[in-house]
Amino acid sequence: MFDREWEWAQLSQFVTSTVERATLGVVSGRRRQGKTFLLQAMCEATGGFYYGALEAMPKHEALHELGQALRRFTGAPASYNFQSWGEAIDSLLALATERPIPVVLDEFPYLVRQSKELPSVIQHALAPRRAQRLSSRARLLLCGSSISFMGGLLAGQAPLRGRAGLELIVPTFNFRVAADYWGFRDYRLAAIVYFVLGGTPAYRAEHLYDDTPQRADEFDNWVMRYVLNPANPLFREVRMLLAEDPTIYESGLYSAVLTAVAEGNNTRGGIASRLERKATDISHQLTVLEDAGLLVTDKDAFRPGRSYYRITEPLVRFYYAIMRPNWASLETVRLGRTEAIWGAARKNIFPSQVAGPVFERMCRVWTADMASDETLGGMPSKVLSGVVYDSSTRQSHEVDLAAFSSDGELLALGEVKWGDVIGLGQLARLEKIAALRPARRLLLFSGAGFMPQLEEAARESNGRVQLIGLDRLYEGD
Repeated sequence: MFDREWEWAQLSQFVTSTVERATLGVVSGRRRQGKTFLLQAMCEATGGFYYGALEAMPKHEALHELGQALRRFTGAPASYNFQSWGEAIDSLLALATERPIPVVLDEFPYLVRQSKELPSVIQHALAPRRAQRLSSRARLLLCGSSISFMGGLLAGQAPLRGRAGLELIVPTFNFRVAADYWGFRDYRLAAIVYFVLGGTPAYRAEHLYDDTPQRADEFDNWVMRYVLNPANPLFREVRMLLAEDPTIYESGLYSAVLTAVAEGNNTRGGIASRLERKATDISHQLTVLEDAGLLVTDKDAFRPGRSYYRITEPLVRFYYAIMRPNWASLETVRLGRTEAIWGAARKNIFPSQVAGPVFERMCRVWTADMASDETLGGMPSKVLSGVVYDSSTRQSHEVDLAAFSSDGELLALGEVKWGDVIGLGQLARLEKIAALRPARRLLLFSGAGFMPQLEEAARESNGRVQLIGLDRLYEGD
């Protein structure tokens, strides 16, 4: 198990609780983050029961398969012949009359797709004074990869709202943990691999067979060998993510929205204009994509009511910026065509539409979660991007990073450049913005390094000017 100690501790606390009745937990997270691994390991460690549902299995077949799994678990001479989900859930609760054990229903959305009544059945089974609940110490765990569906289980007027004692979301690895997991010590290589695959751990073992680039000069061939290769599952991974989400129907317009965002259109109006539609025409798609965890809305740091849409996963961004526009050519594997497509994208699209935005996000994560209070001049409560308007010159200045304290004080302004060596010009620009919005610190992030004059200016600033290169991003604070 790698870097899931906190999640394991939360599961352990829930499963071993001394509560003298059956309890409910919900585990969710994007596919391939290790949810099933965690739950199966917990069942093995505690003698619990695990059942993983299959997609598109009719209700009667799902009940039959569950009965077979229960027979194997209990050693009963014959399979359980369930006629309803009510019978099945009561039998699951009866597994834990003597001690608490986990009882896992994995891929829960698959079950509900064929049995809409199932959440209500569980609600009834876990009624506060119901005898079957009071006599059971089962820790019923529902797990699924559809973020929108699993989040909706406990929201609003949903039947299970208020019933769960655990709501655990298994996240992707952040860029530091991803580098450790992949075994990278070359931080430039770690960053460019993260720009493509993000922090999803299963990609390494399931799709790459632990074949990782060892040097930055191997990166291009590695991308073509796996990510742009139609024979590798990574090639269709993003399409599968959309197809597997039950809230996304007729994915064409959803894909068009994600393409527009990947191209740099990050406002509602900008996305609508790119698609030649009215903003109201895409409201539903934006909401569904947010609920599915594919888009997130970031507020503007300086303009209330203004917000920006951002693609959450690097591989999704990579797909819509580079792969989808060239899908037909990549899929037919024309001789030399893949090399030409990637060669052109590597020079232009990859730096601006993939590396730049993902690197900015990495720098905001570092500022929010890894930078010391001394670096920022205080503890940040939120880190955003935004636009500062100068009324005297009627000019707008984009700010890559703005860190605020809990009382709203602006701690730091930041400039982020992935491919540029930063010099005094970028510092002067930040100073100009700081004259409009005073900040304790000025942060300059670069994936390519800093000019000597800027390094000298930073040394003479008594900590006001902070330079953060890749070594500090991955190791320092």
